[in-house]
Amino acid sequence: MKILVLSVLTLFTTSIVFGQYKPADQGSTVQFKIKNFGFTVGGSFTGLKGEMTFDPNNPSASSFDVSIDANTINTDNDMRDNHLREESYFDVKNFPRIHFVSTKVTSSNKKGVLIMTGNLTIKKTTKEVSFPFTATPADDGYLFNGSFKLNRRDFGVGGSSTISDNLEVELNIVGKK
Repeated sequence: MKILVLSVLTLFTTSIVFGQYKPADQGSTVQFKIKNFGFTVGGSFTGLKGEMTFDPNNPSASSFDVSIDANTINTDNDMRDNHLREESYFDVKNFPRIHFVSTKVTSSNKKGVLIMTGNLTIKKTTKEVSFPFTATPADDGYLFNGSFKLNRRDFGVGGSSTISDNLEVELNIVGKK
């Protein structure tokens, strides 16, 4: 009888911690910062879709497959946003989504910080990215926070211009059951 009770409790506890989540636009932000003419310009994307499996007790069992709608780019300047949707930048007609698939989630040396490694696809180019992130329990899910830097030209986004090649991406993704 004790074994049965312990088994049920273990199963119940595991199901609370380990779970499948969907990224939610409400409460989430996908933002970027880049220099243009020497000034920092920011922008954001919405239209999150995907599946996230997260186990804080066994990070290596976690996986993330998430994308955003490239057409939702918003820099608070309609003319610039329309230009960024064109073929030379995000080419949203042919590549409507920016896609990330994790290949590995590991613990780091810092308490509460995990390391996510995966493949980021922008347009027709896929590159590996790795970045630290945190996972905070929130309501019926988690808030995943992380940031990373990348070179836009590695993904064929824009050519030579007054815009910096390097940018920072900040992720605050709400995962709901």
